[in-house]
Amino acid sequence: MAADLEAQLRAASLRVTRPRLAVLAALRDHPHVDTDTVIALVRSDLPTVSHQAVYDVLRALTEAGLVRRIQPDRSPARYESRVGDNHHHVMCRSCGAIADVDCAVGHVPCLTPSDDHGFVIDEAEVVYWGTCPDCATDRTSQ
Repeated sequence: MAADLEAQLRAASLRVTRPRLAVLAALRDHPHVDTDTVIALVRSDLPTVSHQAVYDVLRALTEAGLVRRIQPDRSPARYESRVGDNHHHVMCRSCGAIADVDCAVGHVPCLTPSDDHGFVIDEAEVVYWGTCPDCATDRTSQ
């Protein structure tokens, strides 16, 4: 697995560093996590890594297209390693759980606006909001 992560970094013309590998591994294994969670996950392998180093790595990986930053309304920024497709997200209003949702139509963009105001649309971002199965079960059992 590490060789695959190294290849991703090299393909994006980024130097292979331990913090970059640790962040990519954390996001591969834990999608949709916030920055504090990424820091905690990375520190389990690299205890001395600084907050700033992780922030810098997240920025570099996002700019290189290896990581996607999402920020649903009223939620901290989250990061995921699923990139290169036009998928969306479903988010629980109670606990904040997030899951991927493939594009409903199957082509980019998924949605055609009623008025594009002259813009050339190349992407649509959709967040579905609701209650996850665990929270729905908790509500009905109370």
